[in-house]
Amino acid sequence: MADKSVDTIFFADKLKKFRAARPFDATLLAAVLAITGIGLYHFNLAIQTYPSSISETAATRQIVSVALGVVIALALSSVDNRYFRVPSYFAYIASVILLIVVYMVGSGDESGVRRWLTLPIIGMFQPSEIAKVSFAIISAVFLERISLRQAKKIDFAKLAFYAALPVAFVLVGRDLGTALVFLFIFASMVFVSGLKYRYVLAAVAAALAALPFAWFFVLSPFQKMRILVMLNPGLDPTNAGYQILQSLNAIGAGQLFGAGIASPAQSRFSRVPARANDFLFSVIAENLGFFGAAAMILLYVFVLLRGYHIAATARDRFGSYMSAGLTSMLAIHVIENIGMCIGIMPISGIPLPFASQGGTAMIANYAAIGILLSVSMARARPRRDGSQGDAESRSYHPAVIKSIP
Repeated sequence: MADKSVDTIFFADKLKKFRAARPFDATLLAAVLAITGIGLYHFNLAIQTYPSSISETAATRQIVSVALGVVIALALSSVDNRYFRVPSYFAYIASVILLIVVYMVGSGDESGVRRWLTLPIIGMFQPSEIAKVSFAIISAVFLERISLRQAKKIDFAKLAFYAALPVAFVLVGRDLGTALVFLFIFASMVFVSGLKYRYVLAAVAAALAALPFAWFFVLSPFQKMRILVMLNPGLDPTNAGYQILQSLNAIGAGQLFGAGIASPAQSRFSRVPARANDFLFSVIAENLGFFGAAAMILLYVFVLLRGYHIAATARDRFGSYMSAGLTSMLAIHVIENIGMCIGIMPISGIPLPFASQGGTAMIANYAAIGILLSVSMARARPRRDGSQGDAESRSYHPAVIKSIP
């Protein structure tokens, strides 16, 4: 009888530890893969109107990018998130250098925005996508120092410098949409770090006060027109407003249950510009209808809620801030892309995460998911000193926290 009692206690203890552990977050990865699967299917529909040589190359690149992204996500998920601090500094420096190169010799689009480098074998490469990930990580390093009261006055200046540098180079490349993504990431991380509300309100007031200056002295005529046609697509229906009008027509054609692949869908017959990248959501909405598009949005909502939950339950502040920044990066991409497809946001060239054409963005987004998975799994990893939460940051890795110049 005593042996049975001992066995019962032993198995009860094992069950308790099993329930307390947080294994690999398969649901998060499954939701992302579901989005990618839907995206790949509709990407294939979108490129059917391309010349065969172009469509085959685009399809191959997209599949390779997805495969590489999944491998990177799984690899990063196996790394303890504490060890992202120092490598992030070198990744940040490399990405800033590449942003400078883009400004000097990069290519762009008809609006004059410079985004891409053409590299041997790789082809088109967009450094700003990689910069977003390293930006979130290195910002988390300094916000951790500040929140743990290990920061000196110079650390505040460093945080401002590191945050401003990529934004500045993206702005000089006239890529306002990407610059706003950086600012949104930073603002969300600062908010999560517990900045006093009066500073938040002051920042909002300053931004609102700067809007007239930005309109008259920063925005180009092309960018101004994109904002105006967002408010009234009929203002320039054959040029700046054409994409929005055709996107809305395609979405409307889907009605409740979708036009289906057998119908003469406008988006499959070249009437929606950028249908394989920026406006892929229009193809999805036309083919699947309102309910299908809503299901796609719900998948994104699930991914974002999981990301913010990981941020809220991370074992240390570094993981929390990093997760919040990366999740916010994905959130602003989803909001901006779907918003411009339905005409409530200006067109900015922001791709739909895990779905739109774009190898660099696909890999960067999957890298963000891999880091989120790492932070999630870290909550179950044993600690050498048995400490919990921020105590580990203070006592276990003080040198690492201060290792970024």
